[in-house]
Amino acid sequence: MSKKIFLDEKEMPTHWYNVVADMPNKPLPPLHPGTKQPVGPEDLAPLFPMELIMQEVSADRYIEIPQEVQDIYKIWRPTPLVRATGLEKVLGTNSKIYYKYEGGSPSGSHKPNTAVPQAYYNKKEGVKKITTETGAGQWGTALSFACAQFGIECDVYMVKVSYDQKPYRKVLMNTFGANVFASPSNRTNAGRNILANDPDSTGSLGIAISEAVEMAASDSETKYALGSVLNHVLLHQTIIGQEAEKQMEYAGDFPDIVIAPLGGGSNFAGISFPFLKHKITGGKSVRCIAVEPASCPKLTKGKFMYDFGDTAGYTPLLPMYTLGHNFKPAAIHAGGLRYHGASVLCSQLLKDGLIEAVALQQLECFEAGVVFAKAEGIVAAPEATHGIAQVIREAKKADEEGVSKTILFNLCGHGFVDMQAYADYFAGSLQNHEFEGNELTSSLEEIGALQPQ
Repeated sequence: MSKKIFLDEKEMPTHWYNVVADMPNKPLPPLHPGTKQPVGPEDLAPLFPMELIMQEVSADRYIEIPQEVQDIYKIWRPTPLVRATGLEKVLGTNSKIYYKYEGGSPSGSHKPNTAVPQAYYNKKEGVKKITTETGAGQWGTALSFACAQFGIECDVYMVKVSYDQKPYRKVLMNTFGANVFASPSNRTNAGRNILANDPDSTGSLGIAISEAVEMAASDSETKYALGSVLNHVLLHQTIIGQEAEKQMEYAGDFPDIVIAPLGGGSNFAGISFPFLKHKITGGKSVRCIAVEPASCPKLTKGKFMYDFGDTAGYTPLLPMYTLGHNFKPAAIHAGGLRYHGASVLCSQLLKDGLIEAVALQQLECFEAGVVFAKAEGIVAAPEATHGIAQVIREAKKADEEGVSKTILFNLCGHGFVDMQAYADYFAGSLQNHEFEGNELTSSLEEIGALQPQ
């Protein structure tokens, strides 16, 4: 069997898969923060084009990918599925390990899978500018590229700690034509309020979202785009898992375990939802494991409740596992995973026991990333190392139990512009994060009043 399994571009999926159609318990609706009533399309119209809003609330099993989007996808799709024989050999495992590699996209990650359709639908509606947030910079880079394809201006609010840690991500966004601002900034009320209370704030995705939303809501020709969390974003990413389904068939295999990191949920959903369909509708035994950082453990230590998607409270209230929108995550290098909440869909699936979640410390993840780089020749982004670390755990566990498992994970991005993270790891300056006192519960107590009665 060849190590790499490719698809012809004619085999690229023509529809996205919507897991909502097959969920036994449908997700609870987002609520208006003032009335606590379900939001309607008109409530979301100031931020999103109508076609994306319709996808957000859709229960259709499959939604067609526009031809213009498919044409741009073909710059890097279909992406390869790789049998990680090098890693298997290093681990001495009896299990089979596969990874779907998304690092060959223009941004070096999976993020353009949703950035391109979001820019496309905005262009159709005549939008002149899109604002967004970015954690590690991968989403901001992807949207910058996508906006360049459709002649749309792009403003990116980048979490300050990543803005400082990853300067070349900013350069990439600038190269694609975007304006990039460290968040919190003095450009918005949300940013100014944060800085007034904490002049040295390192920022968070919640703060950056508030800034981007505020700017979009104040200009009729500007819309907002989100890189994860929302249903339509997860929907677009399912092209990953659908391609992997076909490739696993060609390999004569089906995964026992599907693994991906989870910050907001798009990466995990992209690889896992098409396989989860077989578990829900076909009775297949497949474990889907979301991996989060121990420093931001919303799935493993948060609570399922309504909360804002942003720090300032501009967004609708979403039913999700959350640490509280005021939670301040530690300044780890895996910036794309430093988000206080998980997507509505992933949260409901976890609540129903259809997926699993684990939280890992960053030193174990970087160690796994180095092992993988030596074995497979790819330096993974800090976010992606979380998935690799869990793969290694599962392979070792299977060997200890005397069984062989087929493990599939999504290698969501390369680390070529994240080398400072590896430099810090090798210098011994990175530390694992341990919570103190009520650090995890204090922000949750603040949102108790937000819950519908």
